[in-house]
Amino acid sequence: MPMTAHTAKSIVGEPEVLEDALRQSQGPLAEAVETSPAWLSLKAAAIALQTIQAQDGSIPDAESLSEAREHVAAITAAIEKLRPLFPHDDDYLAASVRDFERWADEGFGIPDFLESLVAFQPQQHRIDGIRHLVVFPMYTQNGSSNRFVEAVLVEVIWPEFIGQLESEYTNRLFVSLRFLDFTPGYDTNSAVLFPETVAMRETPPFTWGAIFQDREAARYRRVVRAAAEITKLELPADAARMLDDQALTEKTFVMWDIIHDRTHMRGDLPFDPFMIKQRMPYFLYSLEELRCDLTAFRECVAIQKRLALRQAQGPATVAEPAAAAGPADALTAAEVEMLDHARLVQYAVIFDRIFRFAITGSRVRNYDGLGGQLLFAWLHQRGVLHWTDTSLAFDWDDVPDAVVALADAIDELYWRSIDRPKTAHWLAAYELVRSTLTPHPASAWARGLPDEILTGAPKGFTDAVMDDEFPLSMFYEALAKKMKPVIESTAGITGGHD
Repeated sequence: MPMTAHTAKSIVGEPEVLEDALRQSQGPLAEAVETSPAWLSLKAAAIALQTIQAQDGSIPDAESLSEAREHVAAITAAIEKLRPLFPHDDDYLAASVRDFERWADEGFGIPDFLESLVAFQPQQHRIDGIRHLVVFPMYTQNGSSNRFVEAVLVEVIWPEFIGQLESEYTNRLFVSLRFLDFTPGYDTNSAVLFPETVAMRETPPFTWGAIFQDREAARYRRVVRAAAEITKLELPADAARMLDDQALTEKTFVMWDIIHDRTHMRGDLPFDPFMIKQRMPYFLYSLEELRCDLTAFRECVAIQKRLALRQAQGPATVAEPAAAAGPADALTAAEVEMLDHARLVQYAVIFDRIFRFAITGSRVRNYDGLGGQLLFAWLHQRGVLHWTDTSLAFDWDDVPDAVVALADAIDELYWRSIDRPKTAHWLAAYELVRSTLTPHPASAWARGLPDEILTGAPKGFTDAVMDDEFPLSMFYEALAKKMKPVIESTAGITGGHD
């Protein structure tokens, strides 16, 4: 991260002391900041400003400039009032005020909030319950493509067992959040806060990425409850618990996402793990996202086995020598919670993928949808998922091995493709998907690409992929019709919704 005159302030100290200090410094108002006059003023000014912004964030109408200055003045005044409640973000909030004032002074062209973006370092304060005030001109992924000024109040989700997990699955960039309040750009399907969405003059190295686990958990609970009823699926007791407990589900998604997120950067990878600025057939993105989800699944299976074995062995007895007592030590409270959530992550990966991902969004190069379809069909064809007598059932004892087998197949594809040309990797990836899912009858890829494409530039390969290369099965067509209203109802959902 480039250094500026206003780098993020570091707060040092023992974790427990730091947590207490930050909580005390926020004070009573921070706990209800979403209803404070300053926040409500800031939110109203940002929403009003959006009505006169162009898509790129600028304000091109000269007659609107005076109004824009009034709104920006209201925003900066509110930030100044709120700054004492967020001492850990003081450098960022000060820089935010300067960025807003500079934008106004320069006539409201395309906004540049690089200085405040560099100063915002939420990954340095991963303390359960700590809050952030975030204000940027930005688009919201899976939400709004307009780079409007958006304001959001958030709270960090960081239970003790996640801190312990992160020591093993290191992911210093990962931040897990809960919504408190937001402007319209987040009253959408967006469940991420990424620095690359902010309007800025140049791209710095990014040092954090945040996911709203409360939104993920809330829409999971609503969608899975409805899908289970429609498919007559009898949920295992642990899976059923998640539908009645938002906090439990939030923590489950934190555990899933922290492992998923780091997986993009790890493994035998034949290409840029994030596929930045690459134009590839969309099924490549399907396999990459599925690889990360299935790695989280696999790791949670391993965590469950390891901790369950220790739990079954029980604490060491007095007669046992100290050197032999280690593996049989009783689980700590954090490890007990980790064991519980390791089981729950496995259900979450399966049900979110097959019930929500598969039928959410359009049929135009829907890579997450394709990943859900692939997982369902893989489990069905291996006899661990059954759709019989219009009822869905799983052989749960056999499910982990089947899911891990799909993860192994994708890992094998990646490992072999390190030695393959790019387009040969694409063809091999297509065959992996095609071995389980049926392509569109009109697919050029399924028939075999002609020589003029095979000998040409990669663009020809990508252009030949149909928008809906792997259409929904009859099962999913029927399910999608019944689930559409439920899925649509999750736009803008937060953990505060039932």
